[in-house]
Amino acid sequence: MQKISFKCLKCKQPIGEFYIGILNHEDLIKITYADIRRLDREGSEQREVEIYTGIQRELSKNRVKEIGKYVNMVDATFPTGVIIHIDEKNILEYNAEKEMMTIPFSDNIAKVLDGQHRIAGLEEYAKSDDSFQISVTIFVGMELEDQAIVFATINKTQTKVNKSLVADLFEFATHRSPHKTAHNIVRALNQKEGSPFKDKIKILGTADDKEKETITQATFSESLMKLYSKDLMSDRDTYKRGNKPNKFDGNELLQRPLRNIFVNEDDILIAKIIWEYFKAIETKWPVAWKQVKPEMILNKSTGFIALMNLFRDLYVKIGRVGELVLAEEYLKYLNKVTLESQDFNRANFIPGSGGQSSLYKKLKEQIGI
Repeated sequence: MQKISFKCLKCKQPIGEFYIGILNHEDLIKITYADIRRLDREGSEQREVEIYTGIQRELSKNRVKEIGKYVNMVDATFPTGVIIHIDEKNILEYNAEKEMMTIPFSDNIAKVLDGQHRIAGLEEYAKSDDSFQISVTIFVGMELEDQAIVFATINKTQTKVNKSLVADLFEFATHRSPHKTAHNIVRALNQKEGSPFKDKIKILGTADDKEKETITQATFSESLMKLYSKDLMSDRDTYKRGNKPNKFDGNELLQRPLRNIFVNEDDILIAKIIWEYFKAIETKWPVAWKQVKPEMILNKSTGFIALMNLFRDLYVKIGRVGELVLAEEYLKYLNKVTLESQDFNRANFIPGSGGQSSLYKKLKEQIGI
C-alpha cells in the first residue's frame, strides 16, 4: 500500500475534533480524484451529503475552467481551506508529537464537503512541484448527518461579496490592471463638475446624494472593461509580471475599440471619450437622463448597459478608433432616434437583460447601424 504523510494539527470545537493539514495540490487531487471525476463525468449525480441535505451543487465546467486559468496567475491563492471527510479506517497514523498524519495514497480516500471546484481547477496548474500547497480541514469518522450539517452550514450561510466592493478595492492595487483603470475612471466621472455622471454612481463609502445615484460602481466598471479587455485576469497577470499586454487590431479592435488606448496607459483619454458620449446622451434626453423616478430606466442599469453597447457600435462607425470623438458628432446619429424621454420606462423596456437587449436593438435600428 502506498502511503502519504503530511503536517497536521488537531483542533477542538463544539462539533468535535478535526484536523487542519497541508497537502500539495497533486496529492489532494489524487486522494479526492474519484469523487471529483464522478461529478465531472455525470454532472447531475449528487453526493451522499447533497442528497441528505437536499442541496444540489453540480460541478460547473465554466467555474472549473475559470479556476483552472486563475491557478496559473502570478498571485494565485486559495487562503481558505478545502474541507474533506476521511473514514477512520483510512487514518493509518496520527503522531501528535510530530503533528503528522499518514493515510493511504490512493483514489477515493477523501470525500469533499467543500472545495470541489478548487480541486478540479487545480488539475490545470502548470507546475509539477510543491509550489501550490492547499490547507485542508479533515473530519474523521463523522456520521453522515454531521457531514451534512457541515455541508449545509457552509452552503446556506455564506454570502456573496458585493461586486461594487470588489471594484472599490482596486483603489489600493499597486500594479496597473483593467480593474484599477476602471476604478479610477468611474471615480473621476462621478466627481468632476460638468460630468454627465456627477454624483450618479453608487460609490461605496460615500453618501453624498443618494437620490441622484442610479448606477452601481460594479455595473459601470464591468461595462467599461469590456471595451478594452477580453481577458481581465490575463491582462492583470501580465502587468504584475512586469510586462505590457498586447494591442489589438482588425476585428478584435472593433470589438474592444478602447484597447490600444488602455495599453498606451492613456486613461484620461478613455475617460474623456466616455464623458463626451454620455454628454451627447444627456443633451439628447435631458429629462430621462437626469430625472430619478422608479419607472424611468435610461439612467439605471437597463439603460446604461444598452447605451454602453451602443457606444461601441457608434464609436466604430464614426471611424476614429483611438481618438477623442466630441458629443456633437454622436448627436448627428442620436438625433435620428425618435424615442422621447418619457419612452424610456419600465413598461417599454423591462429591467434586466431583456430590456437592455430590446433598447439596444431599437436604438441601433433607428440610427441605422
